[in-house]
Amino acid sequence: MGILNRLAQKYKRIAIVGMAKNAGKTTTLNYLIEEAMDEGMTIGVTSTGRDGECTDLVTETEKPRVFLDTGTIVSVPVQLYELSDAGLEILRMTRYSTALGQLMLCRVAESGYVQIAGPVNTADHKSMCDEMTELGAELILIDGAVDRRSIAAPATSDAIILATGAVLSRSMKKVVEETLHILNIYQLPQVPEGPIREMIEAGAAEDKIMLIKGDRREYLDLKTTLAAGRFLDDAMDEETDWVFIPGALTQSVIGDIHPSKLKGVTFVLKDPTKIFIGATPWQQLRKRGFQVNVLENIQVAALTVNPYSPSGYSFDHRELLTAMREAVGDLPVIDVRYGEQD
Repeated sequence: MGILNRLAQKYKRIAIVGMAKNAGKTTTLNYLIEEAMDEGMTIGVTSTGRDGECTDLVTETEKPRVFLDTGTIVSVPVQLYELSDAGLEILRMTRYSTALGQLMLCRVAESGYVQIAGPVNTADHKSMCDEMTELGAELILIDGAVDRRSIAAPATSDAIILATGAVLSRSMKKVVEETLHILNIYQLPQVPEGPIREMIEAGAAEDKIMLIKGDRREYLDLKTTLAAGRFLDDAMDEETDWVFIPGALTQSVIGDIHPSKLKGVTFVLKDPTKIFIGATPWQQLRKRGFQVNVLENIQVAALTVNPYSPSGYSFDHRELLTAMREAVGDLPVIDVRYGEQD
């Protein structure tokens, strides 16, 4: 049984998230689409931006096109409809708009290349995926497009496939370390059910930094988390048990808090996509007693590796596959360039 069938038994919506641009995200999408064709599975395909064009609009480098088989449900904006090589049957004009016009849900009537796009916000994406399911999609694949991290948010998909590879570094060791760091962050512990979680969820609606001291909530009236560390350092004391941060958690925020105040306090985020701290400083913070929980973590269904970098260098694909499998344990790891999987 291929990876796609195994995933379809557990999930309805899977987002493909790249560790960096050119990590092999679209190659991963095409790999899964080919499996769907072989298995006769009806899939839905959408994106958080634009995908399927011949040339990357940012880097002006050649990129993989997206080929869809008959029966596939796909989201296409009005302005890209005529650019598709595939024959597309319009099933529904949606209420979702993009910079390229109103989105249409189409069924592929004749196989071919398609340029796809999707809604830009999470709520619209979730709603449109529900519509694709109603139209017959057994599994929906969401291409992360330009913003490679936010699409991983739990509200968007049931699980993600993380695409990584040589583009991250010329050092295979560093590629493995950075990938493992993201996997660990995505699987942070959730705040346990109970009074504390209820208090945090109720207070989170204020969209402000919140400190919990015993049974009391205190808010910091800040517009952004920029320079929030200094204000947190002033507000945190021996009574502080939990600190909820609604926005980004960065190294600079934590760096402004006295190290002694980090011990015994658990920081809480909505989900792991809010964390922007590299592997080395993260490990250093953890050694100092830094603790983070999330309201929702991210289910990682599989990992794909791409041994090639557009900069011209590459790794031995078997060495990269072996090193990554040894590092991540039971998580399925797939080489999308050579078709090797667990």
